[in-house]
Amino acid sequence: MKKQPFLEKSWCRFPYDPALHDWVNYALPVAIETRLQPGNRRWMRCGDTWFVGVNVLPNDSSGALGNGPPLRGEAVEFLRHVLGVAPLEWEPAQVSICYPGYPQPMDGESGAAFRFRRDKFAAHIDGILPIGERRRRFLREHHRFIFGIPLGEHDAGAAPFVVWEGSHEIVRDVLAAYYGERPARSWRDIDITELYRDLRKRIFAECERIKIAAKPGEAYIVHRLALHGIAPWQPGASADPGGRIICYFRPETTSPKEWLNNP
Repeated sequence: MKKQPFLEKSWCRFPYDPALHDWVNYALPVAIETRLQPGNRRWMRCGDTWFVGVNVLPNDSSGALGNGPPLRGEAVEFLRHVLGVAPLEWEPAQVSICYPGYPQPMDGESGAAFRFRRDKFAAHIDGILPIGERRRRFLREHHRFIFGIPLGEHDAGAAPFVVWEGSHEIVRDVLAAYYGERPARSWRDIDITELYRDLRKRIFAECERIKIAAKPGEAYIVHRLALHGIAPWQPGASADPGGRIICYFRPETTSPKEWLNNP
């Protein structure tokens, strides 16, 4: 299957899959309804041009929504049998919705932070989080992969997902050298702010930036260590009235060593 390209490039895309499209047909109306719930207003960002929607999709552990089918198809089989990620019990998915004009400055956001979001696509590695008033960076989450599933129709320029190809191996090498022989349980308390800044700069210089476009029924999987982000909404790009809607499954492992060392 796609294991070798995935391990070389940090990502792979899957063509149209009827089984996945069946799931999308159930997920899309639920995602739109979830976005409109008053309690989820807190997830709006970037001048109301991005609904972050972390873990808001009410799917069960099989991925099913209501009376809909479980999450299945070629991409799921790739995760289970090729990458060996098992058992697969799905946590509630993120529902990421962007709108024309993304991104706009946020209240309290510095000019430098906004420019990084606009010009460098808010490039980040999942799980390395800004902590405290000083927003120092620490490894606090350990996702197993990023599984992107477009739910609605949208143009390729409608705030596409961006990945820096091959970046996961640079991240692995740098973090492995930095953490060294220190116990994995201590990694969460090690400040890596400057390391993370320099790591991103290196990846910008050495890795090719790729914009991923996919349609409902298609999907993509991105390596958990890959540097990635969201590109701005391009002039003239369009999407369904509900916006550019993509759901992401990002289950976690409890083992920092597995997060760093597994393929």
